[in-house]
Amino acid sequence: MKAKARTNPNTRVASPSGTRRPAVPLRSLLPSIANHSADSAGQAVAQAPRPKPVSRFEGPVREFLSYIRVECGFSSATLAAYGGDLRDLWVWMVERKHRAWSELTADLIAEHLKSLEKRGMATSTIARHVATIRVFCRFLKTREHHDEDPADQLTQPQTWKRLPTVLGEEQVEKLLQAPDPDTLLYLRDVGLMELLYAGGLRASELAELDMSGVHFDLSVVRVMGKGQKERVMPIGLPAMRALRRYCEELREDLVREHAPTDRVFLSRTGQPITRVVVWQIVKRHAEKAGLDNVHPHTLRHSFATHLLAGGADLRVVQELLGHSNLETTQIYTHVDRSRLKEVLTKFHPRP
Repeated sequence: MKAKARTNPNTRVASPSGTRRPAVPLRSLLPSIANHSADSAGQAVAQAPRPKPVSRFEGPVREFLSYIRVECGFSSATLAAYGGDLRDLWVWMVERKHRAWSELTADLIAEHLKSLEKRGMATSTIARHVATIRVFCRFLKTREHHDEDPADQLTQPQTWKRLPTVLGEEQVEKLLQAPDPDTLLYLRDVGLMELLYAGGLRASELAELDMSGVHFDLSVVRVMGKGQKERVMPIGLPAMRALRRYCEELREDLVREHAPTDRVFLSRTGQPITRVVVWQIVKRHAEKAGLDNVHPHTLRHSFATHLLAGGADLRVVQELLGHSNLETTQIYTHVDRSRLKEVLTKFHPRP
């Protein structure tokens, strides 16, 4: 069963991450301009003190962030990304003596994007800025903060599609065997990585998995993906055994009486782990196993590629991954060339 997110067709945009989220304080997404010392790509850069923004900019931005959180169901990570992109545009306009969003024009947007390029931002990061600005400008016109849509003719820059990093089956086994059995959180780490690979889950989906979403009798887990889309994932026996063992032998000891939680994966202090911690766990064990450039999404890529290599239908893999567009899933057909050659040889009348 899938729960469709409530969206406005005029403001729909792909969300780069999916989680079931609590309310996000909008103030935390709009830090003081004077204290702004990092660009929206997350890389620290030296910044001169910024002039204090006028209030006419702040109201529409807060209104927009609230809209995409409540109405569109965007994740906290997406809110932070959009807030950072709009903060960059906001600062840029203030520095040029503009006093309201109604003064934003297509020429100003073009100049702003050129300034991002001069700052050394990657094309993929600029592409996200473009997506943010397009949606925000449509919102400004809809809510009558602007007489027209200044980004109406703005197009997305072309970006190269990189093939995902995929582990071989032996490398996956090596990673799953990396945790030390003598460590306190051994059962948690094994169960966590087994579930990532067996279900192709995103780091955020695994971090926010609740015990109520785990069904050992059916060997399935229920997760909430991007855009508040729910999906039920069948999980293989090795992963379910590892997860059951963690829940029965370790999780109960981690839960604190003063702070009970329904989240499956907990820290040693009994707090629910975050998606950042999931990345750290996988990265730490990958380094121990001698594997480079491995993160939770690598296991998701490997899950999809191994399914296709084993003969799974592309549409089925699309459903399992929770992709809205089949084109997103098709990238995995380029990873396993041997599978394409096998299909061509088997089914083409003149191989």
